[in-house]
Amino acid sequence: MNHKLKLTLLFLFALMVSCKKSDRVVDDPQQGTITMEADESFRSVSEALTERYMALNPKTRINLIIKKEDLAFLDLLEKKVRVIVMSRELSADEKAAFKSKLDTDIEPARFAGDAVVFFVAKNSPRTSISMDEIKAELNSDDKKIIFDGTNSSNLNFVAQKMNSTPAQLKYSIISGNENVVKEITQHPERIGVVSLNTFSRPYDPQAAALRNSVKILPVTAEGKSYEPTIENIREMTYPFTRILYFLTNESYYGLGNGFIRFSCQQLGQIVVEKEGLQPYNIFRREVQMR
Repeated sequence: MNHKLKLTLLFLFALMVSCKKSDRVVDDPQQGTITMEADESFRSVSEALTERYMALNPKTRINLIIKKEDLAFLDLLEKKVRVIVMSRELSADEKAAFKSKLDTDIEPARFAGDAVVFFVAKNSPRTSISMDEIKAELNSDDKKIIFDGTNSSNLNFVAQKMNSTPAQLKYSIISGNENVVKEITQHPERIGVVSLNTFSRPYDPQAAALRNSVKILPVTAEGKSYEPTIENIREMTYPFTRILYFLTNESYYGLGNGFIRFSCQQLGQIVVEKEGLQPYNIFRREVQMR
């Protein structure tokens, strides 16, 4: 093979490699596009975090899709999405499926303290609800408790808390957290269940209107009554406190892991606090002056 032919072949090979590199999607914490899924109960905090991250990193795009928690987990396993938000503990079978499908260990990235909230209409005579009453209602044919759908984070978490499964419980369904609130205002005998994030946003007029339209119930456990306040969530004394966390199938430090790191560090935790939730990794410091 003469020298000129060798040079020609080397040039063609370099050109092919260059074309492949240019066609490859660039994906790192500062640039690229990924898809993330979150349950409707976590819509507000998920939107706030993704919007803030993209504002700080203009070359990134995180497409947020709202999907029921269980279905989002399946999409993660099938690599249809890069990141999901979860609240309940995964079962042993789910952990095994994660390990088998993705060939990696589960590393939950906890970022916020949230809660499942029980509430009634303003004109309801009920002023609180006990753990025993919740359990009794979820085994009653009256189906007075209303959730925002099957496969939802709220239903899954309550069922897990009751050492049960959604299939074993009796309840009613209305799609969407806000629609549950609106339905309850017209039926004082019913009990609604939504996420704290539906009510918690202190600077959002829509959240304030929803919060002021119903009566949020303290939950009684072991003789003590607890409201879903930030203090009780911080101390995890409110019985239906839950910790939100991210899962990713990203095996390298790309846009997914970059976003997760941001959400769990100071700037992201400030966003969580502004959403009216308890930041998982920072706590408010109070200084007393004497």
